[in-house]
Amino acid sequence: MADRSLEGMALPLEVRARLAELELELSEGDITQKGYEKKRSKLIGAYLPQPPTANGAAVVRCRLQPGEGVPRRPFRSAHIGVCDIREAAARERAASAAGNRPLFYFRFGVDQALPQERRAPVTPSSASRYHRRRSSGSRDERYRSDVHTEAVQAALAKHKERKMAVPMPSKRRSLVVQTSMDAYTPPDTSSGSEDEGSVQGDSQGTPTSSQGSINMEHWISQAIHGSTTSTTSSSSTQSGGSGAAHRLADVMAQTHIENHSAPPDVTTYTSEHSIQVERPQGSTTSRTAPKYGNAELMETGDGVPVSSRVSAKIQQLVNTLKRPKRPPLREFFVDDFEELLEVQQPDPNQPKPEGAQMLATRGEQLGVVTNWPPSLEAALQRWGTISPKAPCLTTMDTNGKPLYILTYGKLWTRSMKVAYNILHKLGTKQEPMVRPGDRVALVFPNNDPAAFMVAFYGCLLAEVVPVPIEVPLTRKDAGSQQIGFLLGSCGVTVALTSDACHKGLPKSPTGEIPQFKGWPKLLWFVTESKHLSKPPRDWFPHIKDANNDTAYIEYKTCKDGSVLGVTVTRIALLTHCQALTQACGYTEAETIVNVLDFKKDVGLWHGILTSVMNMMHVISIPYSLMKVNPLSWIQKVCQYKAKVACVKSRDMHWALVAHRDQRDVNLSSLRMLIVADGANPWSISSCDAFLNVFQSKGLRQEVICPCASSPEALTVAIRRPTDDSNQPPGRGVLSMHGLTYGVIRVDSEEKLSVLTVQDVGLVMPGAIMCSVKPDGIPQLCRTDEIGELCVCAVATGTSYYGLSGMTKNTFEVFPMTSSGAPISEYPFIRTGLLGFVGPGGLVFVVGKMDGLMVVSGRRHNADDIVATALAVEPMKFVYRGRIAVFSVTVLHDERIVIVAEQRPDSTEEDSFQWMSRVLQAIDSIHQVGVYCLALVPANTLPKTPLGGIHLSETKQLFLEGSLHPCNVLMCPHTCVTNLPKPRQKQPEIGPASVMVGNLVSGKRIAQASGRDLGQIEDNDQARKFLFLSEVLQWRAQTTPDHLLYTLLNCRGTIANSLTCVQLHKRAEKIAVMLMERGHLQDGDHVALVYPPGIDLIAAFYGCLYAGCVPITVRPPHPQNIATTLPTVKMIVEVSRSACLMTTQLICKLLRSREAAAAVDVRTWPLILDTDDLPKKRPAQIYKPSNPDMLAYLDFSVSTTGMLAGVKMSHAATSAFCRSIKLQCELYPSREVAICLDPYCGLGFVLWCLCSVYSGHQSILIPPSELETNPALWLLAVSQYKVRDTFCSYSVMELCTKGLGSQTESLKARGLDLSRVRTCVVVAEERPRIALTQSFSKLFKDLGLHPRAVSTSFGCRVNLAICLQGTSGPDPTTVYVDMRALRHDRVRLVERGSPHSLPLMESGKILPGVRIIIANPETKGPLGDSHLGEIWVHSAHNASGYFTIYGDESLQSDHFNSRLSFGDTQTIWARTGYLGFLRRTELTDANGERHDALYVVGALDEAMELRGMRYHPIDIETSVIRAHKSVTECAVFTWTNLLVVVVELDGSEQEALDLVPLVTNVVLEEHYLIVGVVVVVDIGVIPINSRGEKQRMHLRDGFLADQLDPIYVAYNM
Repeated sequence: MADRSLEGMALPLEVRARLAELELELSEGDITQKGYEKKRSKLIGAYLPQPPTANGAAVVRCRLQPGEGVPRRPFRSAHIGVCDIREAAARERAASAAGNRPLFYFRFGVDQALPQERRAPVTPSSASRYHRRRSSGSRDERYRSDVHTEAVQAALAKHKERKMAVPMPSKRRSLVVQTSMDAYTPPDTSSGSEDEGSVQGDSQGTPTSSQGSINMEHWISQAIHGSTTSTTSSSSTQSGGSGAAHRLADVMAQTHIENHSAPPDVTTYTSEHSIQVERPQGSTTSRTAPKYGNAELMETGDGVPVSSRVSAKIQQLVNTLKRPKRPPLREFFVDDFEELLEVQQPDPNQPKPEGAQMLATRGEQLGVVTNWPPSLEAALQRWGTISPKAPCLTTMDTNGKPLYILTYGKLWTRSMKVAYNILHKLGTKQEPMVRPGDRVALVFPNNDPAAFMVAFYGCLLAEVVPVPIEVPLTRKDAGSQQIGFLLGSCGVTVALTSDACHKGLPKSPTGEIPQFKGWPKLLWFVTESKHLSKPPRDWFPHIKDANNDTAYIEYKTCKDGSVLGVTVTRIALLTHCQALTQACGYTEAETIVNVLDFKKDVGLWHGILTSVMNMMHVISIPYSLMKVNPLSWIQKVCQYKAKVACVKSRDMHWALVAHRDQRDVNLSSLRMLIVADGANPWSISSCDAFLNVFQSKGLRQEVICPCASSPEALTVAIRRPTDDSNQPPGRGVLSMHGLTYGVIRVDSEEKLSVLTVQDVGLVMPGAIMCSVKPDGIPQLCRTDEIGELCVCAVATGTSYYGLSGMTKNTFEVFPMTSSGAPISEYPFIRTGLLGFVGPGGLVFVVGKMDGLMVVSGRRHNADDIVATALAVEPMKFVYRGRIAVFSVTVLHDERIVIVAEQRPDSTEEDSFQWMSRVLQAIDSIHQVGVYCLALVPANTLPKTPLGGIHLSETKQLFLEGSLHPCNVLMCPHTCVTNLPKPRQKQPEIGPASVMVGNLVSGKRIAQASGRDLGQIEDNDQARKFLFLSEVLQWRAQTTPDHLLYTLLNCRGTIANSLTCVQLHKRAEKIAVMLMERGHLQDGDHVALVYPPGIDLIAAFYGCLYAGCVPITVRPPHPQNIATTLPTVKMIVEVSRSACLMTTQLICKLLRSREAAAAVDVRTWPLILDTDDLPKKRPAQIYKPSNPDMLAYLDFSVSTTGMLAGVKMSHAATSAFCRSIKLQCELYPSREVAICLDPYCGLGFVLWCLCSVYSGHQSILIPPSELETNPALWLLAVSQYKVRDTFCSYSVMELCTKGLGSQTESLKARGLDLSRVRTCVVVAEERPRIALTQSFSKLFKDLGLHPRAVSTSFGCRVNLAICLQGTSGPDPTTVYVDMRALRHDRVRLVERGSPHSLPLMESGKILPGVRIIIANPETKGPLGDSHLGEIWVHSAHNASGYFTIYGDESLQSDHFNSRLSFGDTQTIWARTGYLGFLRRTELTDANGERHDALYVVGALDEAMELRGMRYHPIDIETSVIRAHKSVTECAVFTWTNLLVVVVELDGSEQEALDLVPLVTNVVLEEHYLIVGVVVVVDIGVIPINSRGEKQRMHLRDGFLADQLDPIYVAYNM
């Protein structure tokens, strides 16, 4: 290191600090060695002895004088090197310390806008290249002598070294096809998109891109490395586009380089918790290629699936995110409970304004010329009578031919006619509709300025107030509703319009013009002369001098889309015309070409008002002509030898695009080219490029006059036309970094992030200007500070019509000095423009208040971001002027969103190349992250009437998810830096301390139990028998004809039924069959593969009679054998079934060809068909020797995708039935309706076992029948007058969705649910409150009591822990704080408070069940209302997992756990679910206070992210709420990334709308960044029989590329 050489050098402290920072960056791997050396040499370069430089940029120091209107003259013009700039800066600091005002550095001259180091050295090759490109006559990059483009390209070249790896999203083919070339028309020509795409001849040859890029790279590398050899050009020519593989390789290489200090893992803090997926082990036999939905997964050693595109992309994303991107997070407030968002700390190094307080700047005196008219109407009268033949306005048709010439005479007579008719011919003589002072709307199309002008002056003469608005094309125009609101608030009842426009308005069948949305009722009045009555000879308009009455109202659209009316008085109108006349030097009979909208703003002020005051001739170019021929305005300037033209920068840009060496163009007649949007940051490039091309055609540099205007302050400043062509215009090259803090700093050493602004001339004559701080009290800015420009003048608007509060804030501002004294007694008006007054009184505008976005405390201007985005390969990819930038508030900060229309011919690869380059450019130049970048097809963004983008409407579409982009890139990982601090796991406090702490604080240990089974005396005959098989035999003897089961079909009629004796006899025959045909021994396992019904029950008892162990298995779905049969096969194998019993139909299915394609049918065990049973009885019925022997196996797939079978002993089975009998008060006289799947858990017990034990009649309704008849279950409940019914969530959902609209017709059919006492949802999850509540509400009208609906809770270790039952208090609901829950704490809050989550009690604890809440890690008991794992002890606990290999550790842990402290004797089973107990004020049936159990979620499913525990259901609920098209959602994590899968119910075009909404809602509500958003079709998320999502199956399907997603977005 050359640090020794630094010892002797006197380096300033800040340079030393920066050097230390660089060292640190190098050591942490944030910067490469090469980058380090480059930056270091740059830092200390200024302090090394230097050879003299020839630096072509003249740096000029000007002192700011108040009221200076002097010509702009350089003070000193020397060649200054870097050292001199630094010295100058030091002198400036000293000067400001001594109390002087600071000095500005400005570069003057067009060419000098680029410092020499950054300009392309004109080596022979580049010179000849330039020549070659000139001669090609093509439209190419030469027209963008745009400082900005060069800065952007240089920034991107810097990035070339470390390419950004943006994983390309996966898109379904159909989506790609739909967004292809054929699907588009080029930008339409009807409503005029503001782009060059509608210009003919645009597509002719541009230079080949490779050549262009090599040359570009060549000069970039020279500019950056300062080398003059041409060998470097080849080193960096490989431009982008090499595909994801190269990018991935780059990232991989990068991660190796940085390995010496592991970069922080952005995504999580718990990398040690790897996710383990438990899988059944017996699935090794069927190894065909697994289809999606199967529980198998091909994995490599590290758990990444083989041959998976998806996981490679995720890996790429993770690698990208691991790269250090932002500075480390700042300090947080950490509180025990609260997750506080990071508080933005101000940057200690941020630039602060150092200048003195500015002084207000005065414009020149407004001279009063003797012949200036006393009012505008007087001027019209004068010219109309003195020179009636003088031309006033020439209008053009779409071929550019003069359509009509309006003379001053015609204007005068027609305006009088309009005035007379408005006042006297509307309404009656006694009740005229319009009186002087009333407001009327002017609705004229953009191609008819003559009719508009006549109507406008007619209104002025009649003393009514015109409100010019756009023509409503449809009933749903963008922003039309707000215009209607303005008309309503102005009390408009009459709309003046032209004949053609009136005919073109949309009409109803009766020929009436409909009322537009939000508009008041209007009388449409056509102003064409032929429709009007002639005024009587004695009628004359009353022409007064200009006074304070309102002259007209100009509409203004705000940032949020609302429309305000700015009122302009007659005196302001006249004074404004006078000020413009003086500033622009207008003289009588000059010709002016106007391309602007004549209804408002600069077009109205110059082309309609000031022109009449001076009897000028206006050539009006309609927008429609500009679209056909963009050169039309230039041709008209030549044809009419016009002195003045009013254009926008886009008109200049279009002219360049269309310009093909037109020989006859001559612009020497122009003395003034007014650029209406000269205040825009990108106007400077259009001005420069235009001058560059047309200078040879007679255009003089000093003719270009940018101006700044606003609806409130009218013209704010305008550059005066001068005759001195040696005066170059003012340029400010400002540091973008400084601007974000509102501080003016001249071009920093970081040459890339600068904003070059041009002046917009001097303050208007007769006006005073100052700038005030943009927010808070209007305090004057310092001289080197950006503020909102304020103007004090007569020629401004006076109010927002009808809005006094807003008027006060804008039109009545009194700027204060720092001491708090107002600087003037007259009010100033806020212009809405941000800027400063520079040297010589020149006004510079750097942005608009409306476009201001404050991100992390720094201010960015939307227009600047647009300029940067456009500078990235400007013409190839997006349409210029079809790009919208706005901010949305997500997680308490503004986030930048860019929406652009992409060209139809661009490919997916291009899109992402361009998007990633835009991100890099904005990051480099503005040092701000873009939150979302969306590309939409051409012509789809909402337009303003003149073809610009309707910003607020676009933002609205984005936020409501109806923008329909074709490409989206979200970068929340890089933008969102204010997330709460990840939770650091505290060292666990020992269980003993927790217990003591609870005792000390008076909290009881969280434990509860149901009623004691032993104490309840009942005359239960069944208690005499230990085994269910004995109970059935006893019932068959004592009550042989008692009906036990009734099975209903889809029509609601009885399909089958069983009495006690029928069941007993069938079971006997099945037992014989098992022994004789199956040759089974007692203890053999038998798989029962039956549809839900009676056969299943008979087969179960047949197995018990034969001493076999039954396993119920759901049969394969005949339409979907490929995915359902392997699961059947797996259960049969894992359960070691010796035999498979089923019906004849399924028997055939299992041996079919379709089955053979899915599994190996030769390995089925013996299959018995029970449709054909033997006639004889068994010799004896088997009786188990011991109640602890195995009764049956219960297999089910858990929500985590784990197939687990649990063992149920005879004792547990009987205890279970008894517990349910007591809880639900079941007796032989009762009827219970069951609509559940009978294959596992409580569903199986209720379907097959309870009726035999309790003797009640079960009405069985197979859930599959509800698909054809959704009302089947409820009709059965009503028909059989059932008091107790059981269903699943799937059934409840089906009824809620399928019967929602049919409640009236069901009532008519006599459906009555008033007898229902309990309706229990059988579940193994947190109660779904939203569903149960909507079900209750929906069927309340049919008599369903809300308290009847409740839930149960069971799990693998205990199939039913809670069940509501008949007696006992109603289920209670509490609201807990979701943020506390993530920290494993329970904090109860009020209903409706933010972040509240409702939890419903999961039913009453069953008799004989004890529950305790334990810490899952330490196994210590927890206190009341603490979150922990639910442990259960009861006689009907399962006795263990049925596993092949006997995984003993899991076994003992789950079924035989003991507390580590307290009651260490009891053996508990761990449910694997988190929940808490809470003692309520209610009393139980036995008079005790009631303990409620609240289930929060499964431990296996919970996701550890940022050190906190999230339950998928909470995130899913938020996501489903985010957009109407999201029908279902599932989330899971993969390598610490959160993956959100959403099912889309809508067209595939809506898929990409969901990506930003999903990301937003998860950030807002859960403080999590979504890593991947997957949009799929309805029904892709797998669900088990209980209606629970199989998230792990989904994850496996996603990683193995089996989902066929519509779209996969990888968030950066």
